[in-house]
Amino acid sequence: MSEENIMGQQKLAIDDPTRHQNIEKGASRTLDEIGVELLTVSTDLKTVHAKRMDGFFRHIKNITTSLWIIFFTFPYLRWDGHQAILFDLPNRQFHIFGITILPQDIWMLASILLFAAMALAAASALAGRVWCGYFCFQTVWMDVFTLIEEKIQGNPNKRMALDKAPWTFEKLRLKGATNLIFILLSFLTGFTFVAYFTDAIQLWQDLLTGNIGGTALTVILALTATTYFFAAQLREQTCSLFCPYARIQGAMIDKQTILPTYDADRGEPRGRMKRVRPGEEAPVLGDCIDCNLCVAVCPTGVDIRKGQQIGCITCGLCIDACNSVMEKLEKPLGLIRYASLEEFEGKTLPPLYKRPRVIVYTGIMALAASVLVYGLLTIAPLKLNVLHERSPLFVMLSDGGIQNKLTVKVVNKTDSPMLVKLSAQGIEGLQVEGDDQLLHVEPGNVGSTTLLVRAPRAALKGANTPLVIKAVDSAHPEIYQTYDSMFIGPK
Repeated sequence: MSEENIMGQQKLAIDDPTRHQNIEKGASRTLDEIGVELLTVSTDLKTVHAKRMDGFFRHIKNITTSLWIIFFTFPYLRWDGHQAILFDLPNRQFHIFGITILPQDIWMLASILLFAAMALAAASALAGRVWCGYFCFQTVWMDVFTLIEEKIQGNPNKRMALDKAPWTFEKLRLKGATNLIFILLSFLTGFTFVAYFTDAIQLWQDLLTGNIGGTALTVILALTATTYFFAAQLREQTCSLFCPYARIQGAMIDKQTILPTYDADRGEPRGRMKRVRPGEEAPVLGDCIDCNLCVAVCPTGVDIRKGQQIGCITCGLCIDACNSVMEKLEKPLGLIRYASLEEFEGKTLPPLYKRPRVIVYTGIMALAASVLVYGLLTIAPLKLNVLHERSPLFVMLSDGGIQNKLTVKVVNKTDSPMLVKLSAQGIEGLQVEGDDQLLHVEPGNVGSTTLLVRAPRAALKGANTPLVIKAVDSAHPEIYQTYDSMFIGPK
């Protein structure tokens, strides 16, 4: 969706006098008296120092940002004496609140990724880059870093002045304190990420005692550096220049997508309000007073009045800023608001169930969620697999019986060692050699053994006779698994 196409939908209607019924009232006062601050905004490629303002969407952003506290706390949760969430790559095990996912169940992870991808696509079709505006770790960390910067260095004007000022002890003190906190938070981010792949408490002990492994330390330092570079230094340029999602958002949205949009019909021609001297005619202006506050609060420095742009992350902070000005001017809110292009064309948005994109995305999400729920409900602590000897398929014994050789593999999906008793059934007169010994299987590992199964020829039902192999945890008989196999004999 190009900027020209979007702006083309926003026809200016500057000849409508009914839109300016409050202009004389506002023009009789200065902006200082009203309480509106006129701001200048840097338009170069330097760091954007966004102004922080209270408002509805700012409160939502604060709430979604606080959800990332979960990221820092989950590695320290315990479950049955073990770390609740642990991605144990060396042992090829994923532990999630008592559920152990092994490589054999990796399809469940694929279902989660598919669900997340479709959820992102559905959210983009409905409200653009709403993920970027409220949940993305890049924008969340950037928002936290700019808050820290504001607490130490002051408001945006002071920060811009400090950037341009020569290096002094005071500048070194402020910049040093800011970047020290940035580095500490970046280190905590990298350390927490690694803690999901090893025991978090043990990782702290290894770090503080100097026994941490080279791989873990390298990953922590690399993540610290990348977090500091992208979130603390590169900031909004990461969203505009590096993030691939910014490039493909044009294919994700359409004219029915709700986005922060400037009402040009109402706002233009924009102009700053001033006193009108006796005898002078008040200029015919739109509701936009060109205060630049919508640009000043934008984390990526976008001027929403120029239409949708690649840097817009759909956070809605410009809406809060504009509404605060409209309240002071005693004008209707919504000069900038979440709206679709079809709304500006006078059309009514169709219900969600009539929007093809939403239907497709929701359908795929439902399928992925169903597969995931099924997997979680049917996942067993023990998995059994039986392989039949291929050469030879069977052996004819001297007493006229038939013997099959089976390789039995048992997967222990629990976090405790398991002693498994194997048995076979389904054929009259069946004898099993090897079922009198318990198979020891370590947690998360595979145990393998061989069973020699013999059956009278008269009991067989042709070349293939159904055979059931059963594995039972001797310590917990309620944990068992069966496998439907075949006993192979002569035709």
